[in-house]
Amino acid sequence: MRISTPLIYTLGAEAIERQQVDLFETQQQIASGRRILTPSDDPVAAAQALNVTHAKDQTEQYSTNVNTATSALALNDSVLSQVTDLLQSVRTLAVNGGNASLNNNDRGSIATDIAGQLQQLIGLANSKDGNGGFLFSGFQVNTQPFVSTATGVLYNGDQGQLQLQVAPARALAISENGSATFEQVNNGNGIFVASAAATNGGSGVVSAGQVVSPSAMTGDTYQIQFSVAGGITTYDVIDTTTSSTVSTGNAYTDGAAIAVAGMQVTISGAPASGDQFTLAPSSHQSIFTTVQNLIATLQTQVSGASGAATVANGISTALQNLDQALETVLTTRAGIGARLRELDALAAGNDDRTTQYQQTLSQLQDLDYNKALSDFARQQLALEAAQKSFAHVSGLSLFNYL
Repeated sequence: MRISTPLIYTLGAEAIERQQVDLFETQQQIASGRRILTPSDDPVAAAQALNVTHAKDQTEQYSTNVNTATSALALNDSVLSQVTDLLQSVRTLAVNGGNASLNNNDRGSIATDIAGQLQQLIGLANSKDGNGGFLFSGFQVNTQPFVSTATGVLYNGDQGQLQLQVAPARALAISENGSATFEQVNNGNGIFVASAAATNGGSGVVSAGQVVSPSAMTGDTYQIQFSVAGGITTYDVIDTTTSSTVSTGNAYTDGAAIAVAGMQVTISGAPASGDQFTLAPSSHQSIFTTVQNLIATLQTQVSGASGAATVANGISTALQNLDQALETVLTTRAGIGARLRELDALAAGNDDRTTQYQQTLSQLQDLDYNKALSDFARQQLALEAAQKSFAHVSGLSLFNYL
């Protein structure tokens, strides 16, 4: 085979260039710490690394969302904790207001104190988050949820709950709407409401009552009507929903249980003829209305046994409604607590997955420094050998031997 001088130069230069390219790539790998610099270095591993990186990025986003959700729920729980403390304070004042030894001025002072706490309650219900959005407006985060008007406290938000994607198949509520928390509160004992007519002239005071036979309940509204004749007090039970009389001429005993359609109450004191007490299914009543009604009851000017009974019945109703309000708020907080526990578990799971993805990426992409340094030394030696051999071959001449 005949090899011309130009061919010697061409092949030598190409060999040196190949060695330089290999050495440069190895040097780049050592400098970056990565085995794969371009997809062509290892197409299969590069594709796998791309998929793992995408999954890792998603998991990191979920971790960020989990942290955001945790902060939002913790803020909601903190505000509701303050609401709980405030309602318990109002309840304590209501109990104090029921002390028979207090006069009108004493109750008025308590009413003033509760009125101040009502404003605090409205302020808590209008709390904002770190971004300036209202916590309890539902989706209407830029709308103040509760506004005081001449007719009471009105809700301007909606029924929504903000949600955040915290896992591939899990969107978690990170807010509570004010309607469900502050307005959708069952009144009475939660099943039915026992109340005295405002026109009662006797000293009868009705208890909160209880359900003694759920199967006997009809969902109708019943009225207990008293009659006093010849010093004998009796009462009739009327189903006002169907306008039918259930029983008549029942003997009344002070403090004795009165059972009506699976419900049982006690009435103490001396009802006057014509006095009425109603047993009706529970409905929803806002916490603000409950507190406002309590204030109005404490501001009532009492005179005589009938006035004292009116205040006693009003405070008893307020205490029942406050208990229901506390139960609603505590139930809401329990739901928040359950979500916070779920977020803790998701955060731990995301951390584990992120670690696994990092390990997988390391296996796919990271450089084996021992091998790379060995290759670098070998390639450097090969380049030097190629350069020296080319210099030696290109310098051959017959004149060197003459």
